[in-house]
Amino acid sequence: MSLLMRNYELTYLLSSDLSEDEARQFQNKISSSIQEEGGILGEGNVFLKRRLAYPVKKTVQAYLISQNFKLNQEKLVNWEKKIKTENQILRFILTIKRERRFVPPRRRLSPVSEKTPLKVRTEKKVELKEIEKKLDEILLE
Repeated sequence: MSLLMRNYELTYLLSSDLSEDEARQFQNKISSSIQEEGGILGEGNVFLKRRLAYPVKKTVQAYLISQNFKLNQEKLVNWEKKIKTENQILRFILTIKRERRFVPPRRRLSPVSEKTPLKVRTEKKVELKEIEKKLDEILLE
């Protein structure tokens, strides 16, 4: 039996027929079902009432709820079957959240300080008369 727990994110749409209190109770029901399976709830929960871009099961408004959690891979299958039987859920998506790895920033050039001398251009400026003289020479040839 594997003890590997993965990070998941469950995002689902609840029917707008429910009141806001009933929707929050349903959200708590989902959270408790995760904990019953031995899961650990995470941060970053979202609870919004939104107008949908297109009707889903003849509904144009729904509660959008998102829940982060950790759960054993083997228990996930049974838990997902429970979620599919809930009639109040219009649609849901379960995604694996990958942990972000620390990537060190690229090495940058050190800023110029007063101690480091700046390279100054020492080129001599050319006068307009000199340019005209050179052009005349080229054209006469």
